[in-house]
Amino acid sequence: MAEKENFLTIKENGEHQIIIKKSKFIASLARTTSVQEANDFIAEISKKYHDATHNTYAYTIGLNDDHVKASDNGEPSGTAGVPELKALQLMNLKNVTVVVTRYFGGIKLGAGGLIRAYSNSVTEGVQAIGVIKRVLQQELTFSVAYNRFDEIDHYLKEKQIYVANTEYGVDVKISVFLDEKDLEWFKNDLINLLSGKVEFTKGEQRYNESKRKKLKYLS
Repeated sequence: MAEKENFLTIKENGEHQIIIKKSKFIASLARTTSVQEANDFIAEISKKYHDATHNTYAYTIGLNDDHVKASDNGEPSGTAGVPELKALQLMNLKNVTVVVTRYFGGIKLGAGGLIRAYSNSVTEGVQAIGVIKRVLQQELTFSVAYNRFDEIDHYLKEKQIYVANTEYGVDVKISVFLDEKDLEWFKNDLINLLSGKVEFTKGEQRYNESKRKKLKYLS
């Protein structure tokens, strides 16, 4: 699987506040997968902080920055939205929208000061919220007899493999998600553990959050 199919994004939606020369900057960040979602979030935050001096924003949508936009919302041209967008891009974040709200504190920052303030607001906001890797994975389903389930369950937990579903019928039907490059190794492990008595069915592909270390297989 190509690495470009995996991407970094924020861990969750959130906001973070900093104070610079008495001006308050609030960075509100959200995961957004479409321009419509981005616009809805911008409208939501702009309404929430309708009394602010400025509600500037930037977004990047798509794994190749397919849709990007930045707005200074009344700040001097190029001092807010573009620095925010560049901050997101420098961190290699995808599918993220940020709205940086400013409450003016009475001290002018100048163009350079504004650029640093808006950029730092985004960077510090992302650091506070956290970053995760989204990994495109393949669903794989297989069945095991009840007398072998504990052994397989232990293996899956030990390898920190994401189990999507477990059904208890005549046998135990288990669905897991794996990186494409890990499929053959995983299949070989299961075949060895179960002495060849296992069949696999591929299901959907979807993005999951990567929370485990690199797998080490038995084979």
